[in-house]
Amino acid sequence: MFRKSALFFLSAFLIYSCAKNNITGRSQLKLLPESELQSMASQQYQQFLTQNKVISTSASGSYARDAEMTRRVGQKLAKAVEDYFKSKGLQDQLKGYNWEYNLVDNKEANAWCMPGGKIVVYTGLLPYTKNETALAIVLGHEISHAVLQHGNERMSQGLLQQFGAVALSAALSQKPEATQNLFLQSYGVGSTVLGTLPFSRKDESEADHYGLIWAALAGYDPQEAVPFWERMAQSGTQKPPEFLSDHPSDQRRIDQIKQWMPEALKYYRPGGR
Repeated sequence: MFRKSALFFLSAFLIYSCAKNNITGRSQLKLLPESELQSMASQQYQQFLTQNKVISTSASGSYARDAEMTRRVGQKLAKAVEDYFKSKGLQDQLKGYNWEYNLVDNKEANAWCMPGGKIVVYTGLLPYTKNETALAIVLGHEISHAVLQHGNERMSQGLLQQFGAVALSAALSQKPEATQNLFLQSYGVGSTVLGTLPFSRKDESEADHYGLIWAALAGYDPQEAVPFWERMAQSGTQKPPEFLSDHPSDQRRIDQIKQWMPEALKYYRPGGR
């Protein structure tokens, strides 16, 4: 009887904790207030920056240009996202966002965005993007994971699996290292764009879809997404078959992007709005 009651209350708790995303229309498990995740993100972001070599816009040669490009793309995308949410009357969902954009010296092909708009680009990604527009495509994708609360969803699932239905503060108190690692994994820190990402196929597809819209709104041609992902497909990295992977196969991803392109192009204004 106790076991049945516990299962009943757990089921009720999970149903209560599922909320409809006002942008995508999909129900998501979200056990954590975004304000708590933003606070944790701010701490983890600063810790990451102190432990890695941040490239300044005052650096020499191409490093300075790459750092400035990262800042420029980040600023344009942030404004595009804010304008989009405002147009839907959802600007309060970005409350607490204090955007930051940093380029770090790291050979991995990676970029990520934490809650609150904490963005990092690794120098190892730039040989694959090759140009500013492709970088905007990648960052639009990564920003989508944050603003569509995919990380919250992933973090909630991880907390439930590892600790049960406990508050984030309790998890941090009981198992701080495991909780911090779960947080970093939930936002792709330590993964690579070429490797296995922590998000589901649905999350990845949503990030591709809305990332095209953010890029277009920011004045970047969303059609650049196709050659970029074609380059990624030809990178030589071994990937598992789609049915064994959490994210779409390269060809399926490219096909989906082509299907979404007419919608994205409706938002495209060269130079931005």
